[in-house]
Amino acid sequence: MKMLIPTDLPRRLLAPWLLGAALSAGAAQASDLPVATPADHGIDPGRLTALSAWLREDGLDVHSLLVIKDGKLVFERYTDGLTRDHNYELYSVTKTVTALLAGMLIEDGKITLDDDIASVIGDYRPDLAERVADMDDIELRHVLSMSSGLAYDFAPEGDPIYYGADDRLDLIADTPTRFAPGSDFEYTDVNPVFAAAMLDAASDVPLPEYAAERLFEPMGMEHYAWQRADDRGLVSAGWGLRLRPVDLAKLGMLLINHGQWQGEQLVPADWIARMTTPQAVRDFGYYLWRQHIVDTETSYDMMGFKGQFVTALPEHDTVVVMTGMLPIEGGLRHAKNVRIFRDVVNDYVLPALDAEPDGTHAPAAQEALEEELAASLASHPEPGVFVDPTDAPQR
Repeated sequence: MKMLIPTDLPRRLLAPWLLGAALSAGAAQASDLPVATPADHGIDPGRLTALSAWLREDGLDVHSLLVIKDGKLVFERYTDGLTRDHNYELYSVTKTVTALLAGMLIEDGKITLDDDIASVIGDYRPDLAERVADMDDIELRHVLSMSSGLAYDFAPEGDPIYYGADDRLDLIADTPTRFAPGSDFEYTDVNPVFAAAMLDAASDVPLPEYAAERLFEPMGMEHYAWQRADDRGLVSAGWGLRLRPVDLAKLGMLLINHGQWQGEQLVPADWIARMTTPQAVRDFGYYLWRQHIVDTETSYDMMGFKGQFVTALPEHDTVVVMTGMLPIEGGLRHAKNVRIFRDVVNDYVLPALDAEPDGTHAPAAQEALEEELAASLASHPEPGVFVDPTDAPQR
């Protein structure tokens, strides 16, 4: 649903109207993330204004861009009349949420990192037990760290593992291995399908229900949905989750705060430490990238197809969230959307955090930022990549 923008307001009144609509929409749902101005936290608003202007003037289809500093929402930018209440298909950011749930199920005593595909899936799906029997050396730790060695033969277009699957586990049950589990890293989406099934088997309820009860509801999330389940009701652990950007920011804060949310230990601190520790490769832990967006300091990075990102910067107590439809060419680590987000964080956000704002001009700088955010909200950038029906923002 798009915001209806009045066409009869004078230009000098339109910008404040747009800004007020953007900031007020969904404010009650995000009451646990207080709003502050950049200058309140020593952040240079001029650099954030320049960031927004660059994205707008270059026509980059960034749906949302948020900066959270010291637990406060200090920068919130939307385009095309979108509001705080819209959620987005997160693609591989879903994997990081899956890893958090894995840690919670391990803490519950429901599963361990040593549990293997053959034993867990064999009990979960007896009809597939014989076909997965030779996967007894592929453990949960391997599928969570992309080191399983599984070599699923993806179809070039419209692979049913992603679209319209009757039974994803049946599709992948005969997947061969390319290397010994734990010996190498290969980012492949067969892993989160097995992860989803193993965690679903371990939980007393379907994985989306467990996530809602143990993570989403306690963190005050709104408008969440875990879609794209197969016909048997199994979601993928690698895509299909939809969250609002403000709730993505909470996940980044959860990492910075060692699994605590508002004083409650939702995820074990030792599991957060494991997740953020490199496993089979130097920049990837358990479904979480490390120092992939920022390499000058610690960063925990969630990355999703077409431009969905969360970066948590513990040393600055800062989280940056972006969603959008941006170009994908360039490969896993250096796709154009990844490079754009690196520029957002390294060229604009970090300098804004480290700048010395001129307090004498703070009101004028804040006014300029608000006018720019209003202009961005009224802009209509074209997608930089093909758009699927699932990519449409929802409420």
